[in-house]
Amino acid sequence: MRETYYAGIYWGHRKEPAEECARRAEAFFHLLSQCDPIYTRWFEKADSRKKALQLQFEPTAETFLRFFKKRTYQEGRDGFMLGFWTGHEQGHGGRVTLRCGSAAEFVPNRCLLNLPKEEPEKERVLQVDMLAGMLRAMVLAWEPDWGVITSGDFRDSLSPQGNVETFVGWWTYLSRSRGEVPSLPEPVRVQPVEDKGTLVLLTPERLTASNPEHLALGRHVQEVLRAKGLLEPVVSRRPAT
Repeated sequence: MRETYYAGIYWGHRKEPAEECARRAEAFFHLLSQCDPIYTRWFEKADSRKKALQLQFEPTAETFLRFFKKRTYQEGRDGFMLGFWTGHEQGHGGRVTLRCGSAAEFVPNRCLLNLPKEEPEKERVLQVDMLAGMLRAMVLAWEPDWGVITSGDFRDSLSPQGNVETFVGWWTYLSRSRGEVPSLPEPVRVQPVEDKGTLVLLTPERLTASNPEHLALGRHVQEVLRAKGLLEPVVSRRPAT
């Protein structure tokens, strides 16, 4: 099977009002739209493609505030859970799943972006500079603790528990609050995201779980970062019952 890629950022319990979440959401979609044309149109989800294509919206703070007032998008006593898509045929666009504003102890806030699976969009988007811009957009808008762009297969190889734990991907983001990123071996590169934290690029070529060199490098870098305390879980693990 072909590897599929996604971008995800995660942050711990951070209760924020609807107005702040709406401001962040507007900033995120604005910055993302500057990365590639497929991210310029957004639609709500529905029971059918035909119905969903009638639900296009402008991703402004006012729009998100309207969404947050709907019980459909509210989660418990605080926080919001939303999902949107770009309106493209399957595999040619993207989907965003967003959980924000929550103070829940064991479930992280997060923003997930599924990346294109089909050409020509896949080839255009899965470039290191493009992906760096997308992860920067997510970081600047949401100020997460940790983030990653990787394939599902690579994630599963480095993290047996999947998204429950932090791990290293093709691109990895580490908040400055986690500490200073140490020197890492070639061909790893790092770049700052303003005063927020650091992006770590594992390899300039397309990362694949089928490449044993990529897996070995990922495991080594993960060990180095974990030893420095940079890959602590985003939220506490739920105690066993």
